[in-house]
Amino acid sequence: MPVLADHVVATSQPLAAQAGLAMMARGGNAVDAAIAAAAVLTVVEPVMNGLGGDTQVALWDGAALRGLVGCGRSPRAWSAERFAGRARMPAEGWESVTVPGGVSAWVELARHGAALPLRVLMAPAIRYAREGYAVSPNVARLWASQVARLRGQPGFAEAFLPGGRAPLPGERVRLPELGATLARIADSDGEDFYRGETAGRLAAHAREQGGAMTAEDLAAHRAQWVEPLHMDYRDVRVHELPPASQGMAVLIALGILRHFEMGPATAPDQRAHLQIEAMKMAFADVYAHVADPACMDCPAGWLLEPGYLARRARELSPGRAAGYGARPLPGGGTVYLAAADRDGRMVSLIQSNFQGFGSGVVVPGTGVSLNNRGSGFVLDPRHPNAVAGGKKPFHTIIPAMLSRAGRPLAALGVVGANMQPQGQLQIICALADLGLNPQAALDMPRWRIDDSGQLRLEAAFDPAVAQALADRGHPVQRRAAHEHLDFGGAQLVMRTGAGYLGASEPRRDGLAAGF
Repeated sequence: MPVLADHVVATSQPLAAQAGLAMMARGGNAVDAAIAAAAVLTVVEPVMNGLGGDTQVALWDGAALRGLVGCGRSPRAWSAERFAGRARMPAEGWESVTVPGGVSAWVELARHGAALPLRVLMAPAIRYAREGYAVSPNVARLWASQVARLRGQPGFAEAFLPGGRAPLPGERVRLPELGATLARIADSDGEDFYRGETAGRLAAHAREQGGAMTAEDLAAHRAQWVEPLHMDYRDVRVHELPPASQGMAVLIALGILRHFEMGPATAPDQRAHLQIEAMKMAFADVYAHVADPACMDCPAGWLLEPGYLARRARELSPGRAAGYGARPLPGGGTVYLAAADRDGRMVSLIQSNFQGFGSGVVVPGTGVSLNNRGSGFVLDPRHPNAVAGGKKPFHTIIPAMLSRAGRPLAALGVVGANMQPQGQLQIICALADLGLNPQAALDMPRWRIDDSGQLRLEAAFDPAVAQALADRGHPVQRRAAHEHLDFGGAQLVMRTGAGYLGASEPRRDGLAAGF
C-alpha cells in the first residue's frame, strides 16, 4: 500500500527503509536517509549490492537537480590484448572487476547535503553486520541461486556460505568483517576504502590472485557530479544520467512514443506494442553508441534530437513487430531507493554489484564482495565500448527523476540489468498516459524483452493482450508466478499537494515508510 507523509523512504528491504526514516527522525534530511538506507542494503541484501559495487544518484537539493556518478574505471593495466581469444568478457573473478565507486558516492553525497555525521548514518548498517539480521525469503532464494556459479571464487564461501551453504529464510546472519570495514569507512569519511587499510587489502588480494587492480587505481578514483539529460513526455520532464549509463534508452523510447496516441482510449495491446517497439529501437541505438563519454563516436545529445526521434517514430510499424538486433547483456543484481523530506529535497539512488554477488570475489578480512562491471565491456575493438585500461564500461544502473514546471515531481527506479529502462518506461507511461497513482503504476504486470529477443510476460499479464501481441508477431513467453523478480522491483516517491506519496512493490519485499 502507498504511504502518504511529509518525510518518505522507499526501499526494497524494510530494515533499510526504517534506518533511513530513523535518520530523518533524528534531524536528518532525505540525503541522510538515503545514505543510511544504502549502507544497510549492502548488509541485508548482499546478493544484490555491496561495498564493492557502484552507485548513481539523481538529487534535487532544494534548488537544482544534479547527477552523481559513483562508477569506477577499469584497471589501467587492462587492454584488448589481455582478453584476446575470449568469446566475451569474463563475468566472474578478478578479470571482471572494475574500481568500486559506491562508497565514493555516499561520501560525496554526504558532503553535499547531509546534516548528520557519516558515523551516525552508517551506524545501523554496522549494527546489522555485527549483531546479525534475519534473511528475508526473497533474498535467501536469490542467495542460493548464486552458489553454483560462485562457490569456487576466492573468499566467497568463507564470507557468504556459513556452514557451507546459503542461509535459509528467517535464518540469522552475521557479517562481522563487513561491519569492521563499514566502521573504518565511517571513521575516515571514506578515505579508508580508497587510500587506507581496506584499499591496501583489495590491492594485495588482486596481486595475489593475478588481478590487475592496484592501489594507484583505487587512489585515483573520485565520484563525479554530472548534468542529467532529459526528455519531455506529456506534462512531465524525465531526467536520466548521461553515458556510460543506459538511461538514454528511456529517453529515446519516450521521444519516439510521444508521436503516438497512448492514452486510455488506446487499446491495451496497441499501447504495449508501441512501447515494446520503441524500447527495441532505443536499445539498438544505445547498444551501438553508448560507452564511456570520452570514447563515444557521437554526442549523447544527437540521439535525443527531435528530428532524429521523429524519423525513428516513422520507422515504427503500428501493426507489426520488427527486430532491431540488441546486444545481449548478463543478468543484473541491483537495489534502488528513493527518499524525500518536508523541505523539498528528493533523492533517487541506485547501487549494484551487477550480476548477483558480482564477480564472486570477496576480499579476505573485509567482507567486500566485488562487482563484475568489467563484463559490460565488449571485445570488438571497433566498438566505442571496447575494453581498455582506465575506462568506464557501459553501465546499467539508472536512477530517474521526474519534474513538472521546473519542480521535482518524483524519484523512480527499477532494478534488473536491461529491465531497468523497460520497467521505467512502463511505469512512466502508466503515470503520464493513464493517470495511474504511483502504487497502481508499480503494480501493473510488465513485459520484458530478454537477451534472445523473446518477449517475456509476467504471470498476471492479461491473456487477451498477450494473444494480441503474439498475433502481431511478438515472440511471446508467459512466465511462472515465482519468476516475478525477473520483471524488476521498483520504488517511487511522488510529491503531492500536501506532502509525498511513497510506493514500493512486493516483487522485492519492498517497503515505503514515512512520518
